[in-house]
Amino acid sequence: MRGLAGKVFIVAGGATGVGAGAALRLGEEGAKVVVGDINLPGAEATAEKINKSGGTAIAVHFDLADEATVDRLVATTISEFGTVHGLFNVGADLSPGNLGRDKSVVENDLDVWHRTLDVNVVGYVRTIRAVLPHLVENGGGSIVNCSSGAAVSGGDRLRPAYAASKSAVNSLARHVAGNWGPKGVRCNTVMPGLVMGELQERQKDFELQKRFLDNVPTTRLGRPSDLGAVVAFLLSDDAEWINGQAWAIDGGANMRA
Repeated sequence: MRGLAGKVFIVAGGATGVGAGAALRLGEEGAKVVVGDINLPGAEATAEKINKSGGTAIAVHFDLADEATVDRLVATTISEFGTVHGLFNVGADLSPGNLGRDKSVVENDLDVWHRTLDVNVVGYVRTIRAVLPHLVENGGGSIVNCSSGAAVSGGDRLRPAYAASKSAVNSLARHVAGNWGPKGVRCNTVMPGLVMGELQERQKDFELQKRFLDNVPTTRLGRPSDLGAVVAFLLSDDAEWINGQAWAIDGGANMRA
């Protein structure tokens, strides 16, 4: 893909799953990758895979809910590589103590809403605010946010806080695209369906897997590499005329006009 080799990209949430898939693909394309995550050992493992394959990557600990660590993630990128050309936001609080308690609007404790929105939405605001000045200084760049099919699907009758946060992520991308597009900054969103990353493999929720496959016109579940390919494309110069869009990468689960 054009415009990836030699460029510097931050994957904010690249320890496992979709984030790791994107980081690995960017490394394969010749990009320099900063793998940020609250799970530092996982981020280090992803960076090591990139480096062992002949790429260039470093791992940095950060927390989407902690602005000081977000600022440090971007500052480390600049000190290590001198610049930054793009950002992939992919972190979210999927822990049993948060997502596992996201039941319904009348059952949820308000702390579930506060935590979900703070990490999944405000966390992306924190990273975007830290990166934007550098992209503008470079004359442009690309940001990709990871949303979810839950943002547009009515099939999941639980997880209202999670779904609302992902709808907000879609709106955030349009805001950034509309305001900074004239300065050369693109911002798009990917909405994955059921992707079998490490967490999903450990959960072994075969009923969920079957339900998803029964309702999509495809032959398999998603892989982190599926999202990695699309994210790399949206960060590349080949996607320079795509801005403010939300792409469903879900095997056809949310087909729409």
